[in-house]
Amino acid sequence: MYTISCTKKRLGHRLKPTRPSVACDQYSYLTGVDILCDSGVITYWIKYKLQGSGITLPKQLVSERYDIHPDFLQYEKIKPTLNPYILPIINSLLTWKLNSIPVPTGLIETRQPIKGYNDAPINVSILSPAPSRQPMPALVYFHGGAFAMQAAPHHKCLAFEYALRTPCTVIVVDYRLLPKATYPVGLFDCYSAYRWVCDNAALHNIDSDRIAVGGDSAGGALAAGVCLLARDRKAAMPCFQMLIYPITDKRQATASMQQFTDTPLWNSALNAKMWQMYLKNALSPVSYYASPAEAATLKDMPPTYVEVAQYDPLRDEGIAYAKSLENSGVPTELFETKRTVHGFEIAQHNEIVLASVARRVEKLQKAFA
Repeated sequence: MYTISCTKKRLGHRLKPTRPSVACDQYSYLTGVDILCDSGVITYWIKYKLQGSGITLPKQLVSERYDIHPDFLQYEKIKPTLNPYILPIINSLLTWKLNSIPVPTGLIETRQPIKGYNDAPINVSILSPAPSRQPMPALVYFHGGAFAMQAAPHHKCLAFEYALRTPCTVIVVDYRLLPKATYPVGLFDCYSAYRWVCDNAALHNIDSDRIAVGGDSAGGALAAGVCLLARDRKAAMPCFQMLIYPITDKRQATASMQQFTDTPLWNSALNAKMWQMYLKNALSPVSYYASPAEAATLKDMPPTYVEVAQYDPLRDEGIAYAKSLENSGVPTELFETKRTVHGFEIAQHNEIVLASVARRVEKLQKAFA
C-alpha cells in the first residue's frame, strides 16, 4: 500500500479520484483518503494499491513505510551524488577528512605506491598491528562508494577495527574512480593490488596462506570480481571473502531493487545511474567479472561471509549471491541485519553496528585460524 500526493482541493470540495502527481505506470483502485492541513490549505493524500515501479514517495513518509532504526533514519535526506562535475569536489573533501583521522595506538599506517591496471600508479594504505614474530594474516579491503567516491571516514574506522581486533594487517586499496575510470579499470586496479600483496607478503610480514579479501557495496563487487579473476587465471586464491551488502548483479531485477526507491543513503534510482556510468565504455556482452551474479558457476570460490541490510535495494541480490555460492559447494554464511539501511555503519556507535563489526571480526578470526 502506498500513499501518494494528489491534487489539492478546498475544504468541503468533493474529492474525485485523480491520477497521482508522481510518475507511475499503473494504479488500480482507491482504498482510502487521508487529509492533511498545510498553511490553511487542505491536501488530500490518496492511498492506492500500485503496480509497476519507479515510484518516488514523499520523503517524510519513509519513517512510516519502513521500520528503520532511528539512528539510521536520521540520514534520510542524505543521498550520494553521482554528478561527474561534483564528484571531484566530494572526493577531495573525503580525502582531506580521511587524512585528518588519527591512527589509533597499536597500529602503524604506511602509504605505499604500487602499479595498478596497465601499470598506472595507485596507492594502498597498509595498517599493521604491533610487530609480531610470526607472519600475520591480511585482509585486502576494497571500500564502497558506487565505484565513484573515495573511502568515507567510517571505512577507515572499520579498517582500524578489523586490524586491531582480529588482529591482522589490513590493506585498503585506493583504486581509480568514476567518472574517468569506468569498468574494468577499478576492478583490475584491485586485482593488481591483491596480486601485489601476495607477491610482497614476506616483505610486510604477511602469511601468504592467510590473505583474505573484503569489501562493502561496490567494494563487495570488486572483492567478488577479484576472486573470480584469481580462480580463472589460476592465481593464488584468497583464503576467504567478506562481502558486506555487496553489489553483484547489473540486471537489477530483484524485488528489493524494485521496492526501495526512497531508502536512506542508497536507492534503486542511484543504483541504476551507477551501473550506467560504470559500464559506459564496457564491451558487450559485459563480463561476469563486473556482475558476479551472472557467472555460469561459482565453483572453487573461497569460503564466504555475506551480510545484507534489510532496507537496501541490494538486499535480495546479496542473498541470491550467497545462495548461488552455497549451491556451488562454497562454504557460505549469510547474515541479514534488521532495521538497517545501506551503509548503516555510518552510525558508528549504534548497537546494531557494533554487533555487526564484532560478527565480522569473528568471521575473520575463524577464516585465519
